Amino acid sequence: MNDTVGVKTQAFSLKQLMAMYNFTGKTLVVTGGAGILGSEFACAFAGCGGNVAILDLNLEPGQAVLQRMGKSRSRAALVQCDVLDPESLRQATAEVVRRFGQIDCLINAAGGNQPQATTSADRSFFELPADGLRRITDLNILGTILACQAIGSVMAQQGHGAIVNIASVNSSRPLSRGVAYAAGKAAVANFTQWLAVHLAQEYSPCIRVNAIAPGFFITTQNQFLLANAETGEYTPRAKAVVAHTPMGRFGKPGELVGGMLWLLSPAASFVTGSVVYIDGGFTAYSGV
Repeated sequence: MNDTVGVKTQAFSLKQLMAMYNFTGKTLVVTGGAGILGSEFACAFAGCGGNVAILDLNLEPGQAVLQRMGKSRSRAALVQCDVLDPESLRQATAEVVRRFGQIDCLINAAGGNQPQATTSADRSFFELPADGLRRITDLNILGTILACQAIGSVMAQQGHGAIVNIASVNSSRPLSRGVAYAAGKAAVANFTQWLAVHLAQEYSPCIRVNAIAPGFFITTQNQFLLANAETGEYTPRAKAVVAHTPMGRFGKPGELVGGMLWLLSPAASFVTGSVVYIDGGFTAYSGV
């Protein structure tokens, strides 16, 4: 360690830097872990030596995620869970602790959008059903809050942990049509900042809460907006997205992994309350 004007600095070796991303002995919970994005995070964490609990309402797709993990699947568990049901979350949390002993990391990947909460040529804003709007806002923000309550309580008892929520470019740039989704993701970004302060001040500064804000990635939840169901070709909306993304394309799910692992790792030990945009430059581009 060098001491310059009272500031201690350190030269990191390659071994030390690589160790920051070694999650051996650590346990991650991924809500929506059987989904396209959640499964990427689960497989990446397992690949870095960690234990993974995949929480999802539908466990059938989770079997394919386990197959992708190869030998790492011995350190993974599928747990059925409804993130909108506090009792289901409590039971799932208890099962993960029983299986792995503790919970070090949480990724809230459960979320998405549906046509019932989206305007279209055939469905005006004034006709959107309350049930459809409620389903999407609840899924995105309430599901995140409830999961943070259940699993965050374990971290509070331990005195350490890392939570990463999934926000969106919609958090700061509300896009046309997806009214409930945009509102829900804006709430996720705000809640992330609130919870980061609350947990650090009331429980432990070693509990960090951040979010990533993905740009445009084609998933099962948004495919109806971006691709023609019959031909698979980009819709006019999808073409507009690409035109306003400086990198000129949609993101690939694996391109979120680097930012996610960084926020979960000791490399981000002084990062909390941040929303990290991974969007190919979409939010940086004014259009001219």
